[in-house]
Amino acid sequence: MSGHHNPVHEITENERQIFQYLIRPDDSYDEHGVYWADMPIGKRIKFVTNYDNAEAKRELSAIGRMAKADPLSPISYYFRNMVLPGAGLGLEGYVLFSIGNIGPMFAAEGAFQTCWSTYKICSANWIAAVAYLEIIGIIVGQILVGVLGDWLGRRWGLIQDAVIMFLGLIMLTASWGTTQNGWVICYAWSLFFYGIGVGGEYPMTATSGMENAVGSGKISTKEDRLHRGRKVTSAFLMQGWGQFFNQIILILLLIIFHHGSGNAPYSQVAVQWTYRVSFAIPAVGTLWLVYYRTYKMRAASKQLNAAKKKSKVTGYDTQSLKLTFTYFGPRLLATAGGWFANDIFFYGNKLFQGVFLTAILGKTTSLMPNWLYNLINIGVSLAGYYLASFLIDNKLYGRKNMQILGFLMDFIFFVVPAFDYTYYTTKGIYAFQAMYFLSSFFNQFGPNAVTFLVAAEVYPTPIRATAHGFSAAFGKLGALTAAVMYSYITTQQKFYVVPWFGLMGVILTVLFLPDTTGLDLKEQERRWQYIRAGREEDYHGVAVHPKHLSLYERFRGVGKHYDADLDYKQKIQEMREEWESNESRRYAEKAGDDDEAFDDSLYSSGVSTYFERTSQRPMMMNNEKVSDETANGI
Repeated sequence: MSGHHNPVHEITENERQIFQYLIRPDDSYDEHGVYWADMPIGKRIKFVTNYDNAEAKRELSAIGRMAKADPLSPISYYFRNMVLPGAGLGLEGYVLFSIGNIGPMFAAEGAFQTCWSTYKICSANWIAAVAYLEIIGIIVGQILVGVLGDWLGRRWGLIQDAVIMFLGLIMLTASWGTTQNGWVICYAWSLFFYGIGVGGEYPMTATSGMENAVGSGKISTKEDRLHRGRKVTSAFLMQGWGQFFNQIILILLLIIFHHGSGNAPYSQVAVQWTYRVSFAIPAVGTLWLVYYRTYKMRAASKQLNAAKKKSKVTGYDTQSLKLTFTYFGPRLLATAGGWFANDIFFYGNKLFQGVFLTAILGKTTSLMPNWLYNLINIGVSLAGYYLASFLIDNKLYGRKNMQILGFLMDFIFFVVPAFDYTYYTTKGIYAFQAMYFLSSFFNQFGPNAVTFLVAAEVYPTPIRATAHGFSAAFGKLGALTAAVMYSYITTQQKFYVVPWFGLMGVILTVLFLPDTTGLDLKEQERRWQYIRAGREEDYHGVAVHPKHLSLYERFRGVGKHYDADLDYKQKIQEMREEWESNESRRYAEKAGDDDEAFDDSLYSSGVSTYFERTSQRPMMMNNEKVSDETANGI
C-alpha cells in the first residue's frame, strides 16, 4: 500500500492487458477502463444490457451443452447449487408454515375444540404462547448462532442448526402430556427449541452461500460480480418450496387419515396422525442435512478464516464489531429496520385471506378452502421469489430499487382497502382478492428477498453473520409485534395500521441502504482492511463510489476519496508488495507455510515478469543467485 516507484513504470502492452484483466474486468469496465457506474446513463444502459444479454446466451449455451451430454445434468446442477444450499431454509419454511396450518386444525370441529378453541380445559395464555415462543426461539437462534458463526466458523454454525432442528422435530413429533394443557405446554417449548435452530439458519445460509460465491482468493470471480445475489436468493426461495410441499402434504395426509374426506368434523385420531406424520417427514430430511453439512461442507468457513488470518485474529473479532458500529451503524437502520417493516407486512398478508374467504364462501368449518387458497398464494409467492432471483443482480434495477418498489406496492395494496373497507369486503371482493395475491407477490419480489441478502452483503466478513443475525432478529420482533398487536385491534383497524410500515421501509431504504448491485465484494473487503488499519481516507476504490453508498453516507462525504485512476495504481502497488513479500518468503525457504490469504496463481506469467523487471529490491536477484548456487552444490 506504500512505495517509492511508479507502479505503472515501463509497462508493456501485454502487461497492461493482463493488469486490465485482473483489475478492470470487462463485466464491470469498458475498453477504456471506465467503471459501469461512471458511464453516462445512455452508455451505461447499453453496456449493461449488452453484457447481460451475452452472459444470458453463454449460460443458455452451457445448459444446452449439459443437457446434450446428459439430459438430467441441468437438474443435477440446480440441485447442487440452489437446492442444497437452501435445504435448511426449505425445511424451516415447511415446519413454520405448518404451525400456522396445524393450529386451526387442532381448533377445528370435532378435533380439540375444548382445548384450542373454547379454552375450557386448556389455558388460553399457553395457546397464545405457542406463537410467541416460536418467534422468541427464532430470535434467540438468530442472535446466538450469528455470533457463534463469526466466532467458531460457518461450518459449525450450519451443523449446529441442523442438529437442533432435527432434535426439535423429534420433540414436536412425540410431544404429549398427561393432560391436553400439558400437551400444549410441551408443544410450545418444543417449538421454542426448534426455533433456535431455525433462527440460526438465517445468518448461516446467507453468509455461507455468499462467501462460497465469492471464494477466498485475492481476485474475485465473474460469478461473484454477476450472480452473487442470484445464488443467495435462490437458496432463500427454498423457503417458498418448503411452504408449498408442507401444504400439499397436509392436504394429502388429512384426506388419507380422515377416510378420504377433507371436510369437518375431524376425528382426534385423524388430526393426531396428520400432525405427527407431517413433522416426521422433515425430520428424515434434517437428519440427512446433518450428515451433508458435517462431511460435505468442510470448506464453508474458508473465507472467514482467511479474513481472520489477515487481521491476526483467532477468536471473535471484537475490534471489527466496534468498527462496524462506527462506520456502518446507519446501515443497520436499513437492514434491521427494513426487515422489521417487512415482517409486519408478511403477517399482515394473512389479513386479506380470512376476510375474502368469508365473503366468498360464507362461514365454513372445513379446513380445505383455506388450505387451497394458501396453495394458490404460495404459487404466487414463488413467482415473486423467482423473479427477484432473476433481477436482483441487474445493475439497472438491482437490490435497492427492488426493495423500494416492493415496500411501495405493499403500501398501496393495504392502504386502498383500508379507506374503503366496506366496499372491498362486499361488492369489490374480487378486487380485494387480487390485491391479496399482488401484495404477496411484491412482498417476495421486494423486501422479503432483498432484506435476506443485503443484511449479510453490506457488512465485512468478520462480523457478517452477527450483523445478519441481529437484522433478522429485529425483523422477527416485527413478527412478534404483529402477533401481539393484531390480538387487540379489529380487522379494519389492522388495515389502517399496517400500510404505514411500508412507507417506513421505503424511507429507511432510500436513506440508509447502500446499493451493492454490481459491487465486487472483494473491493468491500479491501476497503475494510484500510478501515481496520485506521486509513479509511487512503482507500480510493469502487466500494466508496456514490452508486454503492447510501444517501446518508454520500451526505457525510464518504465517497469524496473515490479516484479510479489513483485506485488503479494503488492496486498494482499492493500486488507488487504482495509479490515481493511472497518472493522473500520463497527464497527464505518458507514457501511451505500455509498462507490462505496468498494466491500464487495471481503472480504468474506477465505479472511476475513485470514485477521482476521493475523491482527495486536487488535482494531478489541476489537470492536467486544464491538459490542457483545452492542447487549446483556450491
